[in-house]
Amino acid sequence: MTEQLAVSRPDPPYPPPGQAVRGEAVFESVLDAVGHTPLIRLARLGAGLAAPVYVKAEFLGPGMSVKDRAALHMVLAAERAGDLRPGGVIVEGTSGNTGIGLAMVAAQRGYRLIVVVPDKVGPDKISALRAYGAEVLVTAAGVPAHDPKHVRNLARSISEQIPGAWMADQYDNAANPQAHRETTGPEIWRQTAGRITHFVACIGTGGTITGTGEFLKQASGGAVRVVGADPETSVYAGGDGSPYYVEAAGHYLHPDTIEDEWPQSYHPAVLDAVEPISDRESIDTLRRLAREEGMLVGGSAGTAIAAALRVARGLGPDDLVVVLAPDSGRAYLSKYFDDGWLLTNGFQDPDGTAPALADLIAAAGPARAVPVGATVAEASAVLGAGPAAGEPAAGGAGSVETAADRVALVVLARPSLVDTWAPGDVVGTVTAAALAGRAAEEAVRDLMQPPPATAGAGESPAAVADRVPADRDWVGVLVNGRIVSVVRRAVVAARAGTEQ
Repeated sequence: MTEQLAVSRPDPPYPPPGQAVRGEAVFESVLDAVGHTPLIRLARLGAGLAAPVYVKAEFLGPGMSVKDRAALHMVLAAERAGDLRPGGVIVEGTSGNTGIGLAMVAAQRGYRLIVVVPDKVGPDKISALRAYGAEVLVTAAGVPAHDPKHVRNLARSISEQIPGAWMADQYDNAANPQAHRETTGPEIWRQTAGRITHFVACIGTGGTITGTGEFLKQASGGAVRVVGADPETSVYAGGDGSPYYVEAAGHYLHPDTIEDEWPQSYHPAVLDAVEPISDRESIDTLRRLAREEGMLVGGSAGTAIAAALRVARGLGPDDLVVVLAPDSGRAYLSKYFDDGWLLTNGFQDPDGTAPALADLIAAAGPARAVPVGATVAEASAVLGAGPAAGEPAAGGAGSVETAADRVALVVLARPSLVDTWAPGDVVGTVTAAALAGRAAEEAVRDLMQPPPATAGAGESPAAVADRVPADRDWVGVLVNGRIVSVVRRAVVAARAGTEQ
């Protein structure tokens, strides 16, 4: 199937827009414009694939994200149920997009909105929320699910303290997936004339993929395959739950979480498969989309489209893939589209023409790590390894590695210790010198120093030495956003001095 689809624009599924001119998209309010997004074929990234791949362009909605649908649907459902009354207060914990959708709805319908966002959310989203008039509170991202500072817990606490407040609670609100059963799924079915064979979307709250997938499976008699796209460390994809860089997707799990509760909006049985996608592949894909397809999309869209291309490579001309692009790249200009951000977070490789921090990795060796609950005896076993006296060490030829040169990251304990670490999982550092003379049963957490500064492997030693304060002893070298090695700052500064 290689011919172009005839894309139709269905009548608005939400409250009647008054006098709307068919085909001319004239609406009585911004809320009537929610939905009706087009399908756009990947002409260049999909070149050479037998199966066509179409993007459901949710970034073209009025709030620039798929969360416009859930936000509007949840508010309307709350109004019908009497949970949200005129002049009331809406409260929500969100990674940003649902908050923006709610802010748009609140502005149009006269509600006050309080939004709690995690501190990993980019500044562009926070600025957008405030532009709509929302009150924004920022809280810690990397905390256990039961912690009072957790985004959902803090939002719930705020809603309970304000008389008449209503918490949207997109994670457990049945109106979230229902929005997609009633709008997104039917639109895709009509736009493809029922010819869709594969639907791909990210898993976040789960509402989008659940509602859309359930409709498409029902409409096709179970023939449509539903594929989830997920950051590779997210627990949805079977990862270890460690932090990742893609916003609005996946499921982070702090190791101290007492009970890992998945959103009620997510129905895993709807999915036929989950494709884990690395941060690097997501970012590379979204940047290609901007430069080769003219589509400026966000990180989760990069994740979803990378997964869709992977799925399409195994399909034939009778298949048709639709992938949902959740949001616009305009919310991420200071992150994924900023070369400086990419460089300092290790998403730009050294080009080999100039000195780079990566040049010090071989001498420093891979990062050592001990769990935060380790004893001195356990940490000493890890730090005992390394070059013997008289062998070259990180300082270069002729230097000798001493106990002070041997450092380990102190990390949150994951199911298995790996050889690279997300900075958000690193809570400190400990040296062999700090352990010397200590009782074997003492706790490492009582002896550790602050986490290392971080720098991308592609950065120049001179730039890193300028940026990292002189009182920071260690620099964690990032490759694709994860610490692969730890280098003494003095070594970085010395290398910078030899190159100037």
